[in-house]
Amino acid sequence: MRSRDGNHSFTRRLCSLIFLFSSLALNAGEYLVSYKYIVKNATLYNESLDISKSMTKCEGVPSQNIIFPSTHENNFQELITRHKEEFIEYIHKLGIDVQSRDITTNNQINTTTTLTLKTTCFKVDFNDTFVKISHLKQPQD
Repeated sequence: MRSRDGNHSFTRRLCSLIFLFSSLALNAGEYLVSYKYIVKNATLYNESLDISKSMTKCEGVPSQNIIFPSTHENNFQELITRHKEEFIEYIHKLGIDVQSRDITTNNQINTTTTLTLKTTCFKVDFNDTFVKISHLKQPQD
């Protein structure tokens, strides 16, 4: 039966499709990640892993990805905290800048090694059973 505003079932289907696509969009996001690991004289000096939600759309195509089991929450920071070792291994495979400096003063050697992942964009898809994290690779010019 038709309602006053036209086909009522069509309006209901349209609203449900809008809700479905908006919920899918809310379960995916883009995050900026940077990582720095500093070792001085064979002792860990500093390690930092910074994560923030991207304010603008990141350009690039998803390349390498890693999958973690889902705990039905959409907090990327907490997910990485639980799976930090696996995530660090994953970003090492993406390519990390290595800088090493040796200084000799009065027959004492001081070494500093810095591993750096410059700020990189990742696409994160939260699903019911897993979370897929994909590195967004910049297209080559």
